[in-house]
Amino acid sequence: MEPIQVGQYNTLKVSRKVDFGFYLDDGAEGILLPKRFAPKDLKIGDELRVFVYHDSDNRLIATTQEPKAVVGEIARLKVVSVTKQGAFLDWGLMKDLFVPVSKQISGMRMGGSYLVMPYIDEMTGRVAATEKIENLMSNDELTVKEMDPVDLFVYRTSELGYVMIINNKHIGILHGNEVFQKLEIGDKVKGFVKTIRPDNKIDVVLGKPGFSKVEDEGQKILQLLRENNGYLPYNDKSDPSDIYDFFGMSKKAFKMTTGNLYKQKLISFTQTGIQLIES
Repeated sequence: MEPIQVGQYNTLKVSRKVDFGFYLDDGAEGILLPKRFAPKDLKIGDELRVFVYHDSDNRLIATTQEPKAVVGEIARLKVVSVTKQGAFLDWGLMKDLFVPVSKQISGMRMGGSYLVMPYIDEMTGRVAATEKIENLMSNDELTVKEMDPVDLFVYRTSELGYVMIINNKHIGILHGNEVFQKLEIGDKVKGFVKTIRPDNKIDVVLGKPGFSKVEDEGQKILQLLRENNGYLPYNDKSDPSDIYDFFGMSKKAFKMTTGNLYKQKLISFTQTGIQLIES
């Protein structure tokens, strides 16, 4: 069987039942799934998707609870206690997630929320977390190319706009002049790779690449027209901020999308707005 992935989800088979829960087959003595986390109809031989980590006695344990982040993912988590050795964060499980002092940037405070990434500590094999996320990212060997759709995480602001973490692997820049929605540190958004420069620096853009994005925005405009009796008082003379407030897109995207809908004979332009063409 495949090795157990600590700090990740594993699909394991129930090997035996005990008074306090079930043991799941790990090729050895088994991993305990406490009774309170077991589905009511669970029986020997069933396969179950569980999250595996170490309990307070350093034993592997399984749970059907879902952590707010697995190893290699980023999340904003709240500090629930602080000691001289480090801080403990609420990550959605019975056992809190430990952040050593050495993995903190400027010291964590009780009640504060911080961006962290769970990792496997090499010394103990346990799941811990680090606030020094950018150190774990690398653009030396890229796993993306231009126009690839990617998952983006808003890591911090910069003079250019936002520093984004790409697919939990790489660092990229989202330029401020290409942002047409409200972003907060810690937000997870979809985007695509716009440019990869010779030094492997990456520029990203929100949304989908190319014509597919126009198609998506077009469906949004058509739906809004249907919800407003086939007419909307917006056109290429409208203020960009008014267009963004109503449609959630830039004026450039609005003009490109409505132009595409006009070519398809789905809308017409009036002196004061756009009109849905009845089919």
